[in-house]
Amino acid sequence: MSWSSEQYSKFEHERNRPVKDLLHAVPVQKIGKAIDIGCGPGNSTEILQAMFPDAAITGMDSSENMLLAARKRLPEIEFSVEDISNWQGDGPYDLILSNAALQWVPDHASLFPALVQKLAKGGCLAVQMPDNLDEPAQRLMREIAADGPWQSKLAEASSKRVPRQTPAWYHALLHDKVSYLDIWQTTYYHSLTGGASGIVEWFKGTGLRPFLSRLDEEERRLFLFQYEQAVAKEYPPAEDGSVLLPFPRLFLIAVV
Repeated sequence: MSWSSEQYSKFEHERNRPVKDLLHAVPVQKIGKAIDIGCGPGNSTEILQAMFPDAAITGMDSSENMLLAARKRLPEIEFSVEDISNWQGDGPYDLILSNAALQWVPDHASLFPALVQKLAKGGCLAVQMPDNLDEPAQRLMREIAADGPWQSKLAEASSKRVPRQTPAWYHALLHDKVSYLDIWQTTYYHSLTGGASGIVEWFKGTGLRPFLSRLDEEERRLFLFQYEQAVAKEYPPAEDGSVLLPFPRLFLIAVV
């Protein structure tokens, strides 16, 4: 699945709010060594650096396109191409940050304990993940993928994101492995211009990627046309043409 840092960054202001909220909730005051896993174009790394300016920070992502943008933004920070699923790291870390990345990584039952094990004593794992698979904007992607000439092409894409787990599930997984655990959910309401087309532009940078990357140019055009038509019915615009996009997110902070 290819990623576009330019498309993702179109809504950087809105995407930065959750990672700021997450880092403000980190209870650890002194951070010596930190890493941003799944750092994307470096927007979350930049916020991490601003909040912990004395920390030695690195970043990693599986997308070279994203890392080109991250290195341009933060040339003083070392970024590497790695897959979170088999990342070994050179910890221990005082802070492992993951902002809107782990929803793409399978086997959370093994992944989260493995990340906790990479922390130093008193270190913190701080995670934010979209929790919106049941929202109309996400549901419509899967419905259109399953009902069109691209059905066979997109069968795998519909299951690309790992199954959503509940806060109770993560609590049961980690509570006996850490000294402090804080889990919460927040729904953000983003006011987007352009009505349904604004929502389409938002998800072209994230949720639509697994679908669009498997289609040829004409198929992408038709898929996006059908998707925008369906989105317009679920998200009616206000009088000024703007549309409100509810976006639930799951947050987790674990301190060893």
